[in-house]
Amino acid sequence: MSQRINYRSVAPDVYEAMTHLGTSSSLDVPLIELVNIRASQINGCASCLSIHVPEGRRSGLTDEQIDLLAVWREAGEIFSARERAALAWAESLTLLPQSQAPDELYEEVRAHFSERETVELTWAIVTINVWNRMGVSKRTPPRRPR
Repeated sequence: MSQRINYRSVAPDVYEAMTHLGTSSSLDVPLIELVNIRASQINGCASCLSIHVPEGRRSGLTDEQIDLLAVWREAGEIFSARERAALAWAESLTLLPQSQAPDELYEEVRAHFSERETVELTWAIVTINVWNRMGVSKRTPPRRPR
């Protein structure tokens, strides 16, 4: 499968601006990678999964966490309460038309994240959703292992 369009070469200034979105964060890299992988699973972005699954492993996520991420609610204590709150928020914002980001879920996120962390988490979720939509819309193939 080939790409439909190369956004980077067609609009390099826009692409460059996008690369800086959501890159400044005090949140732990493994947590961000959990969110990146889960949103990419929901959005069906093979390209992003081929990037973030290996990144997640390098950041310290276990094979068990990655293997059970799609069913994290049923995975018990494999994910901490903080990770579960982040994953629920990620799913809610990724599926926004269905979820509408309910107040109860926001309060759960705030129980585990400071105000700044909540903003950073939300930016991370928004950012991966943009990358997912770009990857799927242009049919970016998955990266091959080196």
